Formats: sequence, structure tokens, C-alpha cells
Amino acid sequence: MPPAPEASAAGRGTAARTPAPRRFNRKRRRMYALGGILLLVAVAVALVLGAFRDNLLFFYSPSDIQAKQVEPGTRLRVGGLVEAGSVIRGPGTNVAFTVSDGAKTLVIHYDGLLPDLFREGQGIVAEGRLEPDGTVTAEQVLAKHDETYMPPEVVDAMKRAGTWHGEGTPEGSHQKLLKTGSGDPS
Repeated sequence: MPPAPEASAAGRGTAARTPAPRRFNRKRRRMYALGGILLLVAVAVALVLGAFRDNLLFFYSPSDIQAKQVEPGTRLRVGGLVEAGSVIRGPGTNVAFTVSDGAKTLVIHYDGLLPDLFREGQGIVAEGRLEPDGTVTAEQVLAKHDETYMPPEVVDAMKRAGTWHGEGTPEGSHQKLLKTGSGDPS
């Protein structure tokens, strides 16, 4: 008499083993690997965005700094016109000057060589940090490069303040330069 099916399966020990646990383990390993990869990608994206944010410089006019209550220690770019009579030269290469957007003013301290085109009444952009006393300690000062060019950020800030009296936009001066093909945009 042949053994009962339950007895033969139990006798061989095959009823307890099925391919399902092996597939489940393979699936589980795949899920862990996918989860690990996603975690690494998320960490990489967070690091890149953090580095990008730390190196991002926002442009502000003196009016923007006061209106938006920018935090001291913030790295920024500030621009405007150097006010007449505001340039004070200290020992060595130290200099302090005031920039204005026509509505508000801001004192900028700089220790370094100023660009050759830097002078009172000209547009500049300074990159640096806002100090707790409301001044800016600049790491770099950029001056406009000819008598018709003004940085677009400065023009926009002056237009918002209602003090822009120039013709058109700074892009207009670039268009003249492109049309004439010479170094003189007039």
C-alpha cells in the first residue's frame, strides 16, 4: 500500500520549503537597495542645495536692505551711486563711502584697491556682508565701465525708488554698442 500523500510530503520535508521565501528575500534585498540609493540621492541633493544657497548673492539697493530687514552677517551685493563728498580714505587702502539709490543711503567700508573708474556720482556694485550696525563691509567693489553703462540692478533699484533719470534701460546702451560695432555706444 502506498503511503498517504501527507505522510510522503512530511516524510521528505518538502512541504515546509517552498520557493516563496526565496523570492521574498530577493524582493526585500531589492527594496533595501532601492531605499539606500534613494537616501544617497536625497543626501546629495541636500548637500548641493546647501552649497548653492551658501554661495548665492542677492542684489539689494539701500532701500531694499532697510525695507526687507536683511539679517546682519548676510552675504549680499549692494549697488547705487556713490554720493558726492562721501568718500573717506583711511590708512593704507581703507576707504569708506556712501551709496544711494535716490531714496536711502548706505555706508560701505572697503579695504583694498578701488577700480580705476570708481568716483563720486558713479554707479557701483559692492559684494560683502551686512554688519550689525547697518553698514556693509565689502570684499569686492565693481565700478561701471563707461559713461553710459550702469549695472541693470542699480537701474532697476533707482527706477523703483523713482530716481532714474537716464534714457531707456541699460539694455538700450548695449544695443547701441552692438549696432555700431565700436567701443563707443553713442
